[in-house]
Amino acid sequence: MKRLYGALLILLLIASTGCRQESTLNVHPDKVREYAGDLVNRQLYFQAIEQYEYYLKNFSVEPREQANVIYIISNTYFDRLKDYENALSGYLKIKHFYPDTPLMEEVNKRIVACLERLERSADAQQALQEAVHLDQQQVKKKRPGAVVAQIGKRDVTLGDLEFEINQLPPSVRDQFNSPEQKLEFLREYVATELLYDTAKRSGLDNDAEVIEGAFQAKRALMVRKLLQERVSAKVEIKEEDIELYYQAHKDDFAEKDKNGVVVREKSLEQVRQQVQEALYRERYARAYRDLIDRMVLAENVQFFPDRVN
Repeated sequence: MKRLYGALLILLLIASTGCRQESTLNVHPDKVREYAGDLVNRQLYFQAIEQYEYYLKNFSVEPREQANVIYIISNTYFDRLKDYENALSGYLKIKHFYPDTPLMEEVNKRIVACLERLERSADAQQALQEAVHLDQQQVKKKRPGAVVAQIGKRDVTLGDLEFEINQLPPSVRDQFNSPEQKLEFLREYVATELLYDTAKRSGLDNDAEVIEGAFQAKRALMVRKLLQERVSAKVEIKEEDIELYYQAHKDDFAEKDKNGVVVREKSLEQVRQQVQEALYRERYARAYRDLIDRMVLAENVQFFPDRVN
């Protein structure tokens, strides 16, 4: 009896699951594609990838369209998330499962680009040699968002434009709110892309000075990222901290004569921004010193000042 009850329960669960799956599929596939494209343009990249994958998994999609969607997913990883491993995985999937797609020329280029960014130069060179033996086809990339410019065969979409603007610091980003300002930014962006393409065709990507500069830029970016995670993120300032700091350093924010004598104190409300910035700098410096001291101790660093002439 218990076995019969268990079997019935399992059947009921399977039936209910099937009903739920059926109900979730009660939507037109074009709507899912449209929704995913809108998520990309809203910079919700992980959610967009999830919807594209849902589209591939739950609807009957012809092979050519499957390749197009995987290409969009891979480009999202590459261009937007800078996740070159997942991007490479998608491009390789297209190469192995959809070799007849007209996207193949661009896919091969992207494979090489991924391998270069992953610093796998030998693999990149091999991928480049393999691509030479494939038929070169005219490619029209299919990406969501209205096309606002074309650079040769490459489309620049409205989503691309919004993404690039949003990479700017907030103070600069606010300068590109109107259509006219966005068009100005687009022209500058296209000009930079043209200059970059020309420089690359000239072989400057292999220039020793460029390679060294790229290494130094990467090094600086990594250090800045580490400091953001381990120093900036640790600095917390509360309202009462600002009040206490102000009380202890009133003279630093007061109005003084040419001899440095205080002639008028300023209220906290008048100098709140300066007080907060000074307190932040002090706490940041302390957190930075603590981090370096721990690293010096952990790595057993030794200094030899007598040898420094």
